[in-house]
This record gives sequence, C-alpha cells and structure tokens, in this order.
Amino acid sequence: MAGISVAAVLSFLIMFSFVSSFGDALSSNYYAKTCPTVDTAVTDAMKSAFNKDKTVAAAILRMHFHDCFIRGCDGSVLLDSAGGNTAEKDGPPNISLHAFYVIDNAKKALEKACPGVVSCADILALAARDAVVLSGGPNWDVPKGRKDGRVSKASETRSLPAPSFNFSQLQQSFSQRGLSLNDLVALSGGHTLGFSHCSSFNSRIHNFDATHDVDPSLRPAFAASLKRVCPIHNKVKNAGLTMDPSATTFDNTYYKLLLQGNSLFSSDASLLALPKTKGLVNKFANSKQAFKDAFVKSMIKMSSISGGQEVRLNCRVVN
Repeated sequence: MAGISVAAVLSFLIMFSFVSSFGDALSSNYYAKTCPTVDTAVTDAMKSAFNKDKTVAAAILRMHFHDCFIRGCDGSVLLDSAGGNTAEKDGPPNISLHAFYVIDNAKKALEKACPGVVSCADILALAARDAVVLSGGPNWDVPKGRKDGRVSKASETRSLPAPSFNFSQLQQSFSQRGLSLNDLVALSGGHTLGFSHCSSFNSRIHNFDATHDVDPSLRPAFAASLKRVCPIHNKVKNAGLTMDPSATTFDNTYYKLLLQGNSLFSSDASLLALPKTKGLVNKFANSKQAFKDAFVKSMIKMSSISGGQEVRLNCRVVN
C-alpha cells in the first residue's frame, strides 16, 4: 500500500465495515411468530407520549439517526454510562437527546408480552417510523431483526455529522456509512421536525469569517431575526428556534426555507453547494410526495446498518 496514508486506509476500512453490514438480512415479518404484537406495542407507547408532548417525535427520530451513525443501528445510544465508562448518550452531541422513556415503556410492554425476544434497536427503529407517521409523514414497513450492541462510548460521538459541517465533511460522513448523496439530501429533511439551540448556529451569525460578521448565504432579514433570539452574549438558557415554523409537522417546508436562505445550520446550507444535491433540494421543495418517497427509501437503508450481538432485557444496560 505504498503511497497510501494510514488515515486513508482507516477511512476505507470504516466505510467497508459499514457498507458490508447492509448484508445482514432484516425482515418486516421477523417477529411474526415470536412476537406478533411488536408494532402495536411500540406504536401505543409512541402515541401515548406524543399526545402529551409533540416534541417527542423529533427527539426519537434524532435518537435513531444518532444510534445508526455510531456502530450501526444497535441501540448503543440507549445505554447508560456505568462503571467508569461514559456512554454515547452523555457525549457532547447527544446531551440534548431526550424521550428515552418512550423506548423504556415500549420495552417494558414487550417484555411482558414476549420476554427476551425484541431488541431495543428494533424498538427504536419502529418508534422512529411512528414519530414520522404521527407527525403527518409517510408510513412504511420497518425491516426487523437488529441486535443490541454491548459497547457505547461518548468519545465515538465525535464522528456524528455536526451542524457546522461543510459539504465535503457531510459527504464523507454519509459515504462511510454506505449512504449516497440522495440519502444525504433526503435524510436531512428530518430537520423539518424539532428545535435547535443557539450554539448550533451561532457561528453563522456572529464573527462568521474575517470579512463577514454573518454568513452571506443567510437571507439578511432571517439573520437579523436569529441575532435577536441569539445575541452574541446570550444569557438565556436553552435559547434557540424551531427548525422550521411547522416544527411538529413532517412536511417539505425545510427544503423551501433552504432555497430562501432561511436554514439554521451550515450543514443544511451546504446541500446547495453541488448541482446534484441542489437539484434534489429543488425537487423535494416542489413535491412533498417526492420527498416522502425518498425519505422512506433512505430511512430503510440507514436503519438497516447493523451492529449488535444480543437482545437486551433492559435497554439501558447490557445483559
């Protein structure tokens, strides 16, 4: 391998490990005989939580994404820190994750109905689907059969895509996990749900670079509104904005705002950097159905990245 850097070799090995993991067969009827009520149990837990708190949908969808991008979709994000190990959920990008109780409630119900059968990773994948459906988004059959992982390290959350990523960084992050540019643009549409703290976009509205205080790709009026919510010496705890005005409804507003220069994250704005991805943004902005179809396809692909070894009896601790 003369002339090839160690970093390049490691990058290839990481990408190969993620891509090859798609080969582990999952099936929508995996629990047909062993636990036929699995979908209903998870949906009931999600509905109960969503009816009390609409922000649960965005939380669960984000949780699933963060789980799959570290060691595959193995429920490792659900594990609690213990024995001197700081788990993924306590890593800096995951501190704001919440609604773990939804997965706990679903697991408790399933342990009564089908003890030791359904993995926490499958429960999270099903809950993410339900989060989208309950928010007005598309429905799909979730392939099942994931196993739960036994390793969860906060240090590994550094590899999660960050709001500050440029296009090259985003593309690399997704490709290492076997995900295409189409998947990148479609899955970014998950930002139609949820809330962002000021810290995730402050760098775009204060001291952006040597010649601009504000990111010039932002529409001036929108940038001014962000500055009002997030002043440079902000002292309001948990200050921020919803990802779009319809932040509890799964729609294609995210893409429309992106084209108008009204996106919160640098990573969002970077989707306009390449003709192919900008074309997809335009396509999804103009057709809600095209976005929903693409999102379902990419969600199934992403959630099929496997990585676990067991079926946990408690989603917060290994067996």
